[in-house]
Amino acid sequence: MLRNLRLLIDRRPLATPFRIARGVRHVADLLVVELEEQGIVGRGEGAPIARYGESVESCVAQLEALRGPIEAGMTRAALGKALGPGAARNALDCALWDLEARRAGTSAAALAAAPAAGAIVTARTVGIDTPAAMAHAAAALAGEPLVKVKVDANDPAAQLRAVRQAAPDPTLIVDANEAWSPDLLTAMLPVLAELRVMLLEQPLPAGADDALAGLHSATPICADESCHVAADVERLAGRYQAVNIKLDKTGGLTEALALLTAARAAGMQVMTGCMICSSLSIAPAFLVAAQADFADLDGPLWLADDHADGVRLAGGRLAAPSGDLWGGR
Repeated sequence: MLRNLRLLIDRRPLATPFRIARGVRHVADLLVVELEEQGIVGRGEGAPIARYGESVESCVAQLEALRGPIEAGMTRAALGKALGPGAARNALDCALWDLEARRAGTSAAALAAAPAAGAIVTARTVGIDTPAAMAHAAAALAGEPLVKVKVDANDPAAQLRAVRQAAPDPTLIVDANEAWSPDLLTAMLPVLAELRVMLLEQPLPAGADDALAGLHSATPICADESCHVAADVERLAGRYQAVNIKLDKTGGLTEALALLTAARAAGMQVMTGCMICSSLSIAPAFLVAAQADFADLDGPLWLADDHADGVRLAGGRLAAPSGDLWGGR
């Protein structure tokens, strides 16, 4: 055995409920992978996505099935062939990056030839509620540079107008999480322009992408649930103007960097997002966010308790986690 694989379930309560079009979250169930080799430990975290049938238990089962090859020295390239994209592969892929950087005495950013941003502007999220409650939440974020608003199909125009009135200055991103119909999208386009929305995430269900072909929208439309890996870009480029790269969808930093390259080659904007997670997930996402047009990495800010050496927010800018947490020096 070359390595020792440890799989840990980390359940972290949220400070406040998190509401999107598909439901409400109160707890973040996270999978932590630890790989120990010659006394050096690399770590990675995955946040299973229920939308794709994932749970921490199913992710543990996927990795347990590969324990032999993993402990025998499985590489990131071999992992990409052995396991499909998702939270389990993300946790292991990021642990391999962390282990490689620590063994080499360098940083994951240096290994990836990626810029190492010390801080980035991140979106702060307003969850779905009544227009009055969303206005109240937006007022608390009125001084932030970037605000993301979750909406559903229940009068999104009223919700967004209430938010914009309470927060007239921030750049706005709107995320419908697949909740709209093509007719509602068409009706909302002038509202988005009126309210100076800079990006609209996944308005239609992932299977309805063809309805976007030929649509003229002054607000760029961003693929989230429709986009997982680099191979998706060719299909999406004529329908979307941007992609949201989340490591739990790509299955790790390795494929996230490939998706970034493919999206840029197609002339698309890039957003870097996350699930509700700890700073152990955000650290590798920083390597993508440093090269993105927008970042939505406030996942750890929803937790009641994050890592002591995790992200820090000040003036709308998110400071990167310590290299001691992930990624080396």
